[in-house]
Amino acid sequence: MSTPQAPQPVHVLSPDLVGVLKNRVEATWVALIKKNKDTRCFSESPVFAAFHSAIRNFGRDDDEGISDDILLDTFCTTIPLTTYDPYEPFVAKFLSETCQEDDVRDMFSPGLPHHIAVTSSTSSSKPKFFCKYRHQGSVYYTIDDREAFRIFSLHSRQLVKIQNPNGDIIKTISVGLGSSGGVRVRYDLEVENDHLNIKLAGTSPHSTFKWKWSTSPIAVGFVRDYRTFLLTHTLFALANSKVETIFINFTTSAVDMIRFMEEEWEALIISIETGELPPWDGIKDVREYLQPHFPPRPERAAQLRAVGKANDQPGWLLKIWPMLKSTVSIGSGVFSVAVPKLRFYLGPVQLRSPGFFSSEAYVAAVYDPSDLNLFKMTSQDIFEYLDVTKEENASGVVPPWLLEVGKHYEIVCTTRDGLWRYRLGDIVEIAGFDPTDGSPIIRYFERRNVITWMAGGVLTEKHITTAILAVQDTLAPIVEFTTIIDSHSGVSTLGYLVEVHGELHPEAVKAPMKLHSELCRLNEEFDPERMQIPTIRVLEPGTFGEYRRWKVEVTNSGSGQGKVPVSMKDNTAREWMLARVRSELGVDSNGGALQG
Repeated sequence: MSTPQAPQPVHVLSPDLVGVLKNRVEATWVALIKKNKDTRCFSESPVFAAFHSAIRNFGRDDDEGISDDILLDTFCTTIPLTTYDPYEPFVAKFLSETCQEDDVRDMFSPGLPHHIAVTSSTSSSKPKFFCKYRHQGSVYYTIDDREAFRIFSLHSRQLVKIQNPNGDIIKTISVGLGSSGGVRVRYDLEVENDHLNIKLAGTSPHSTFKWKWSTSPIAVGFVRDYRTFLLTHTLFALANSKVETIFINFTTSAVDMIRFMEEEWEALIISIETGELPPWDGIKDVREYLQPHFPPRPERAAQLRAVGKANDQPGWLLKIWPMLKSTVSIGSGVFSVAVPKLRFYLGPVQLRSPGFFSSEAYVAAVYDPSDLNLFKMTSQDIFEYLDVTKEENASGVVPPWLLEVGKHYEIVCTTRDGLWRYRLGDIVEIAGFDPTDGSPIIRYFERRNVITWMAGGVLTEKHITTAILAVQDTLAPIVEFTTIIDSHSGVSTLGYLVEVHGELHPEAVKAPMKLHSELCRLNEEFDPERMQIPTIRVLEPGTFGEYRRWKVEVTNSGSGQGKVPVSMKDNTAREWMLARVRSELGVDSNGGALQG
């Protein structure tokens, strides 16, 4: 899959580019205000009362006759930064047992939502729900290759049935992963038609997309068990020797997939040889829809036997699929820890990002395919930037044409789906601007307010991640990690729970002290004498994959979700992890942290 070379970002916008960027953003901004100004949430929420009061002060109850400049200035001077709290009571109306059309139509944008996206709840105690509407001219990430191993989930944690005043169901809305809703929109897989969709091969019923966009039949998307979900997708892809692209949401899930392939290698080959699906947990409900798409392929089974199990073979995936050109997976932020292991198995195959997505918005597209953490901001919605060095209110918000390269900002979004100056919580670093249209080019930096207070200082997500990666040469290659507050010794310290590739290095016992030094180096506020030596607990191989499987089950979420928090505060999840410890470093005989 060839991709044009991206131009080098510029560090200073020319006056012409400032004009192009400013005109485009402001035109989109005004269009969004006019489109959504009469929606229920924007009209009724107290958060936006100052805006409506200002409009009334112009002598009218609407914006007719008000110039675009005044409308935009009124927005910027009266709309505060918002969070999920004022949004929640309005989206909750969709989640009631009986949902009436009159109660939810035009809630956040005109009409009814296409689907409701649910967050992974990794950074908060409970999930958030965001209504997503279908808009003309939306941009989606597209795979051009005809043979794509695309891992997708269509699971719904809830179906919202909207009734008209006569009691007739006029629309069914799926509540689930944002990526699932995106697949449904892109390939016209409406939830009302799932009784027909489930019988299809990976081909969209929509006339525009007649090609086979996935090696998996649609029914695989309804498998809930995380392990079976990945294995079944993999089984259909293994049966196809001509796969050109692998598309999997997260690099950590890709590493899970490789482990599951190794564990089930012989069963996978026998299944491909005989055309009989394995008796995996979670496949029973969709077996009848999968079997017609899975004929015996003895020749392909023989090819795979010749390749053999991974056994730490570099470039193993390319040996399995000789035509493989690229793997598309999120590998920035905390997911960067799994990149080295994935690259090991890919060999010379290109690893690229699908872009910067959140449940709230499609934030940014890939800019340079060779860089997993370089993105170009999209222009479908409005993005402002909250300077992290300023007060956390609207006075600290900066428009895109006033950004400074090298500085850090929290993204603030106003979307077509009714979020108004919503704090996304993601901090980015400005890498430059696209010389063709002035769009900001960004790097993901960290989540805001994912912090741990310790020894008189603050540990951010970036600190925690950078520190553990810096001790790999002493410990072992890190596959994945999370952290807890370790209070076993009576004095709190940071506890790392890690999964490693291979065996611990001979001097691994020195890793906690090196980690201590690295954390103090990253934040000079720390007093090395006060900060206890961090603990490192090495987990059994495959623990994080099993954690995802367990989390999907207990939260009724889709199997496409692969996030693990950098700082794990859920006590049940913490105990689940601690029950799978293989060895401990920096821990005394009583299970507490060694004293610094």
